[in-house]
Amino acid sequence: MKVCVFGAGAIGGFVGAELSRVSDLEVSVVARGKHLVAIRDNGLRLRIDGNEHVVHPRCTDDPEALGTQDYVIIALKAHQISEAVESMRPLLGDRTCVVTASNGLPYWYFHGAGGVPGGTTLESVDPGGRQWRVLGPERAIGCVVFPAAEVVAPGVIQHEHGRKFPIGEPAGHKSARIEKLHRMLTDAGLEAPIRSDIRDEIWLKLWGNLCFNPVSALTHATVDVIAREPETRAICKAMMAEAGMIGERLGLRLRVDADRRIDGMAALGPHKMSMLQDLERGRSTEIEPLVGVVQELGRVVGVGTPTLDLVLALVRQRARQVTLQ
Repeated sequence: MKVCVFGAGAIGGFVGAELSRVSDLEVSVVARGKHLVAIRDNGLRLRIDGNEHVVHPRCTDDPEALGTQDYVIIALKAHQISEAVESMRPLLGDRTCVVTASNGLPYWYFHGAGGVPGGTTLESVDPGGRQWRVLGPERAIGCVVFPAAEVVAPGVIQHEHGRKFPIGEPAGHKSARIEKLHRMLTDAGLEAPIRSDIRDEIWLKLWGNLCFNPVSALTHATVDVIAREPETRAICKAMMAEAGMIGERLGLRLRVDADRRIDGMAALGPHKMSMLQDLERGRSTEIEPLVGVVQELGRVVGVGTPTLDLVLALVRQRARQVTLQ
């Protein structure tokens, strides 16, 4: 079975390294720059549980060289996918499954789900509908990313915590392809529970990201501090309340309340959110797929988002200042 991990950064590198140790898989990774060179020269190095594993998957920056795949796991940052999607065409066949392992709402999220007016597209997620046209909603499998990892040097991935990647068909049923994906990830030592409510799981993940990421980027505080301090906790709860009303209009369900979700984030300890890490390194961020999308959805369903609007304006300005430095 041919599997391509498109984007061998922190999460993609972690998944690619673990999958590469499964004997009956033909694993390839798409990377670029110094990271690609290091993987080619020295292998993909995963530091996990006090050990370092080195694997040698096929690695390229030219997807056309890889041909049609059985599974394409997209592990790019959400805001990078649309720019890269045209280059994914050579990987796609009629039976190729596309696993969206990125934060935020995936391009297929409302396909056949109802809750929004027919024909609605979300520019903050899929500008111009490029992902929808190239990848196609019929290929999509949902995935929620819970682990944390970091690229600590070109070709070197440091796993921080977690192995859980809940997966599910958008329509909620069990299929042969979701069962194969489950076995593949499980054989690689990852946790991949099959969910019948993958949309709700994705929304729950976003519910924490939409506030903790921008607040962390603005304050430079780690998640435990944001959750513990009354002022920042209150801001997060206000943003979550606004998003919660939007979710209700869309028919989405949250299986925990805001305090429990915040406490779950606090349990990560002194962890820096990805948006803060990106800004500290002068990189582009997932502001629109994680925060702008909620504002956009609020406009679609007629729910005001005053707290989110304020935080979004501030973090956008913060990102612009980083770009100008």
